[in-house]
Formats: sequence, C-alpha cells, structure tokens
Amino acid sequence: MYKGNKYISPAIIKRLPRYYRFLGELKSEGVERISSSELSKMMNATASQIRQDLNNFGGFGQQGYGYNVEYLYNEIGKILHLNKPHNMVMIGAGNLGSAICGYKTFPRYGFNILAVFDVDPNKIGSHIHDIEVRSMDELEIFLDDNAVEIVIVAIPTDNALDVMKRLEKTHIKGVWNFAHIDYEMPNGIAVESVHLSESLMILNYKIANNDKTID
Repeated sequence: MYKGNKYISPAIIKRLPRYYRFLGELKSEGVERISSSELSKMMNATASQIRQDLNNFGGFGQQGYGYNVEYLYNEIGKILHLNKPHNMVMIGAGNLGSAICGYKTFPRYGFNILAVFDVDPNKIGSHIHDIEVRSMDELEIFLDDNAVEIVIVAIPTDNALDVMKRLEKTHIKGVWNFAHIDYEMPNGIAVESVHLSESLMILNYKIANNDKTID
C-alpha cells in the first residue's frame, strides 16, 4: 500500500484501527496527552514500534511532550478515511447478515448500512434492525442511486461467486467478504475477506500451545 510515493506495509495499516480504538478510549476519559511509552504499555507493543508506525504518516509527536490524544485520534481517523460517511449495503439476510447489521459501532465511525439484499421472497419487504430487506433484482440500481461504496457479502459460498461477478460491473469501491471464497476484484475494487473458521483455528492453536498437557 502506498501513501503518495511511500510504501506502507499492510502490517502497519492493520495496526492503525487499534491505535484509533485506544486513543478514542483515552479521549473519552479526558486524557489530553500521552507518551509513546505510556501508549505502548496499554497496547502491549513497544514504544519504538509505535513511533516508527506513526512516523510513516508524519510522526505527530513532540519530544518531551508526547502525543496530543485528540489531535492524533483525528489524524488517524483521516488516514483511515473515517472523517466522512461511507454508504454500505448487506447481501444476505441470514443469521450472519442480521448480526452484522445489528452492530451498533458502525455508525459511530461513519459506516451506514442502507439496505439488505436477499433472494428469499419471504424476507423481502421485512426489516432487520430497521433496515429494509430488498430483492437482489434491485441491487445494481440501488448501488448507483445511493452512491454505495462498500458491499458486505454474507451469503453461502455457492452463491457468492455469481454475486462477486455482478459487483465487478458496478461503481463500488470495496467488498467486505464473509463468504468462504478468496476472490480478487478488477477495476481497483478492494476486497477484505474475513474467514471466521480460520480465526477460530488460530485461537485453537494458541490454546494448544499454551496448554503444556496437550501433545
């Protein structure tokens, strides 16, 4: 990933939301400034790593003073493009889609789910957490009419490939993919795939390696 002509490693990008979350908590507690050393203890990271990460975007700190919490929080928000609203839609009105729609934190960060799309006629016209379920026949028109940037895909694998191919022809900017497929979109459309089973396997590995009684 690049910022201007400078390459930023994906590992650094993945840490930015964590910085943003911790700084948001500090801000809500009324903390005005914090050093990289203090922040490192909270985040279980090294102060050197924090300084190096932030220096990729300009540094933001002052020697002997540390970081202004509110300023750094706002600047990381700008880096993550959280300083403007982002319209999203959900594809899939099943259990996973319903759970994601009910996540209360999204609007706080500017992510707004405008509609849910499904093929089940018994679900079309109903509401999930006050969000209307619409027919998949309306998808492309709705995306264009509402300047949708992100599509969340939470449907079975068998149907996901056809949906991805439909999305290729739209003007969306990204796909948050919960389907069990790895798919690269053309035309600069970003894809972030979340495989819940893989995350659970990693947790199981950690448990096994923490428990010395397990062979």
